[in-house]
Amino acid sequence: MTNKELIEIWYFQMWNKWDKSVFNKILCNEISFRGSLGQSKKGHKGISEYIDFVRQAFPDFHNQIDLIISENNKSFVKLTYTGTHQGEIFNMLPTNLPFAYTGAAVFTFNDNKISDVWVLGDV
Repeated sequence: MTNKELIEIWYFQMWNKWDKSVFNKILCNEISFRGSLGQSKKGHKGISEYIDFVRQAFPDFHNQIDLIISENNKSFVKLTYTGTHQGEIFNMLPTNLPFAYTGAAVFTFNDNKISDVWVLGDV
């Protein structure tokens, strides 16, 4: 699989469809992740916890890929995130208001899998 294909599965299946069944297909076992909400996670268990954390607050969270630039084992992705604040997060009660923000992610790949993701959202 190409880096672009791995990124598309990451966002379109894993995030937009909340499909954790793709973990073994696209993620290194010891993946490291830093999300746009400031949390860092390790491994499949950590990624799973972060997905659940986001989903409980924003069940309609959606990722749109605006741009992918790849070189060797690194890719940069420009994104637009949308959703609705429907669950408590950081002690903030649901507002039921929609949101949209842009962000950027840097992916690192090893052995044709994602090994590191660093995300910065303009929240």
